[in-house]
Amino acid sequence: MNAGVIEAQYSINFREKEARELGERLKHRQSVNIIGVKRIGISNFLRFFLYHKDIIKTYISDNRQHLFIPIDLNDLIELDIYPFWTLTLKRIADASEASQLPQAAKDKIGSLFLNSIQSQDLFLLIDSVRQALLLIVGEGFLPTLFFIRFDRIAEVFTPSFFDNLQGLRDAIHQELSYVFTSFRSLNSIFPAAKTSLSVFAQIIYMRPAVGKDMRIIYETYKHRYNFHLNSAIEHALFDMVNGNVQYLQLALIILAEKKNGGVKTKEELFQTLVHDERITLQSEELWESITKDEKRALAKILKNEIITPEEKEKNIYLWDTGFVMEQKNKDMLFSPLFKEYLDGREKEDNKIGPVIHLTRKEHMLFTLLESHIGNICEREEIIEIVWPEYKELGVSDWAIDRLVARVRVKLKQQNSPYEIVTVRTRGYKLSAIKE
Repeated sequence: MNAGVIEAQYSINFREKEARELGERLKHRQSVNIIGVKRIGISNFLRFFLYHKDIIKTYISDNRQHLFIPIDLNDLIELDIYPFWTLTLKRIADASEASQLPQAAKDKIGSLFLNSIQSQDLFLLIDSVRQALLLIVGEGFLPTLFFIRFDRIAEVFTPSFFDNLQGLRDAIHQELSYVFTSFRSLNSIFPAAKTSLSVFAQIIYMRPAVGKDMRIIYETYKHRYNFHLNSAIEHALFDMVNGNVQYLQLALIILAEKKNGGVKTKEELFQTLVHDERITLQSEELWESITKDEKRALAKILKNEIITPEEKEKNIYLWDTGFVMEQKNKDMLFSPLFKEYLDGREKEDNKIGPVIHLTRKEHMLFTLLESHIGNICEREEIIEIVWPEYKELGVSDWAIDRLVARVRVKLKQQNSPYEIVTVRTRGYKLSAIKE
């Protein structure tokens, strides 16, 4: 099941603190909400936790059989409740098929999935999930459902949704655990929930990775991309990304594309990264993911102004997630790359006149839509064509929506005869503007 998963090759000591805490929670069949700023490395950590062969014996070690079932909500073609439960049952069937369950149990779970999708009945679908989990527990396995990027379904949430999740735990006699990943707490994402979600799932904050963990990621990718940096440039790279896994992975992709050419000094490395569109888009996604109050707090920190205890308490998310770090009794932004982006935003705001040329990624998106004019380009095709280098990293809904929004604005500024139309839950298409 871990074939081709690069994180399965990591040292078992990778993110040891988080792995130990998660393992302890699952050992006691508790549910967990892993919270971190966008693209901080939660998925990277979970691929390690899900697929490394020594995880269970190292971090759970309860002499019981565990079945980890990853359900990445990026795989949802349509954001709605019925597709969510369909995907859940499909991933239960997939994980069961790859497990040591008896073949009879695997066949039964497969039949439950086929029967449920033919019925198109939500109640029957959720009951099939219940029956599948009971079969797994009946064979002596403890199932854990990992709902990755759980915040994707926030807009279609209904108050009964968590009742169904809790009902499954009750039906399985508390032998079922959930792991939810999100960039905010479940309570803040789903404020209409009937019960306190802080009780439903214990919080683990995924902060920026420490030096030894970044070194593990770096060495693994360096071997894959077959390039070498001198120790001074390596050290500078770690300082610039400062624990943000997506920054590091993007930086390694950028350096691999350049074959190390033109990057001889720390300043050249910094300028190469901050002027790359992919780094800028990542920084923008981080900025847009925080609240107005949190932005004001960051602005004060950027200007070396004092943050009052009341302001810190109100915006504690920034400290809990490592957006802001304390260094020598001083609050600092976590990464020089992000700081440079914020400085650049202020300069852009002072520029006169719009910039209407298309960037490389914007041009790739427009060319794709133009080649399918009048027809829908679905999310998966856009990612494959526009972000081929992100195959292992994943592309967020925000990144796609933001790129589309930028192209929309520039087409209008250019008086283009075309406009981009959103086809809800599916994708986008380029259409001629009607007179």
